[in-house]
Amino acid sequence: MASYRISEAARLLGVSDDTVRRWIDQGVLEATNASPVEIPGEALAARAVEHLVAPADPTDVLSSARNRFVGIVTRIQSDTVMAQVDIQAGPHRVVSLLSSEAVRDLGLEVGSLAVAVVKATNVIIETPKA
Repeated sequence: MASYRISEAARLLGVSDDTVRRWIDQGVLEATNASPVEIPGEALAARAVEHLVAPADPTDVLSSARNRFVGIVTRIQSDTVMAQVDIQAGPHRVVSLLSSEAVRDLGLEVGSLAVAVVKATNVIIETPKA
């Protein structure tokens, strides 16, 4: 099972190291008694889903979609042939359909660190209304 240092967990959740330490102290986020402290991947995945930050209103920000989403695997639904893998990448939920064999070969499980790479011929660019 994957585990993460406080700094890694903070980066993946988009918060400060101090926030992660506070969550651990408050019992909001599970951590090990190891030295240094580690956060189990499943606990981090659950907190990533709970800690969703709503995206800013597109009418008041400039944005351009990116094609690489680093995040935590939060859910895997798999049958004998195909699988659905959900990744929480900050405020973004990315869903991928791939073969069950690929899931096994990649060693994916809830709590795994993963990068979703999106290849597309269309790029969407948004700006605020004038």
